[in-house]
Amino acid sequence: MIGSSAIGRVREDLAAAKLRDPAARSGLEIALLYPGLHAIWAHRVDHWLWQRGYRFIARAGSQIVRWLTGIEIHPGATIGRRFFIDHGMGVVIGETAEVGDDVMLYHGVTLGGRTRDSGKRHPTIGDGVAVGAGAKVLGPITIGDGSVIGANAVVTKDAPADSILVGIPAKPRARRVGEDTRALLTVPEYFI
Repeated sequence: MIGSSAIGRVREDLAAAKLRDPAARSGLEIALLYPGLHAIWAHRVDHWLWQRGYRFIARAGSQIVRWLTGIEIHPGATIGRRFFIDHGMGVVIGETAEVGDDVMLYHGVTLGGRTRDSGKRHPTIGDGVAVGAGAKVLGPITIGDGSVIGANAVVTKDAPADSILVGIPAKPRARRVGEDTRALLTVPEYFI
């Protein structure tokens, strides 16, 4: 965890935040004031502990971070590189969730389960996915790479790559050539 690779990951996280948040002014501001980054940095430590069998300490760490940031990431969740949570309050990521690289979540997102069964019960989110504010992605489903989930959508079924998912329950449609993820999340057509 400590070393040049950890420093490289932190730099990567700062660059991803700056790229995805037009309000970001400096790396120092991002590092000190962005709770989404604090949550993911702590998650990396908690996940490392979880994988080595220090489950109580890992869960305690995740609960302290939840208390401090309002973001709950279970230490068992697998999270990729350049992950960014914008604003973050109310984000919940369950134990068996798998999140790819270059994923962005807005506040109030839940990557949750629909059953109390053991085993895989949380979603798998592909690379380059953006999830709008308040969206719920529930169950052991897969969201394909490059997809966008609109604000307040409730997703309970698999979606292929490059899908746009809106509604309750969310229904996917194919992304049009040239559509920009950031623009999609701010166009009123995609809000519920």
